[in-house]
Amino acid sequence: MQIIKDREIIEDKWLHLDDEAEVIAGNFTISLTRWQAEHESLAKHESGLGLRLTGEDPLEEVVPDLANFSLIVLNFPAFTDGRCYSFARLLRDRYGYKGEIRAQGDILHDQLFYMTQCGINSFEMVNQQRIADAMSAFDDFSESYQTTVLKPEPLYRRR
Repeated sequence: MQIIKDREIIEDKWLHLDDEAEVIAGNFTISLTRWQAEHESLAKHESGLGLRLTGEDPLEEVVPDLANFSLIVLNFPAFTDGRCYSFARLLRDRYGYKGEIRAQGDILHDQLFYMTQCGINSFEMVNQQRIADAMSAFDDFSESYQTTVLKPEPLYRRR
């Protein structure tokens, strides 16, 4: 499967493990439920470990554990569900998370620019046929009036 990461189309090197799946070598993501149940053993995983969150998950509960994760996957089940925009912004601004933040799910072309402004830097799109077309979305706007993760000052304060 291909994803967009840092404005490039690349092959995804991560597997998303179900809660019942056996832990494997290599990079994989797990649900918050699995992390809460098995965090002691999973924290010892030697390859990349990622966490999948939905807008219903309590973000504050994972903050102390953020250093364990190379990837945070934020699930967008519908294009109208914007709760994970807030998660991305909080992860970057308030909690200082420097790893990869990936949007996964029902992502529209029109949302990609705004997602990057919130701190999301990779995208796993349901519709793989539209991934090449999606690249142009990052250049839809030349400026952002409000503060963003990428530009922490409002437009009127930028020189």
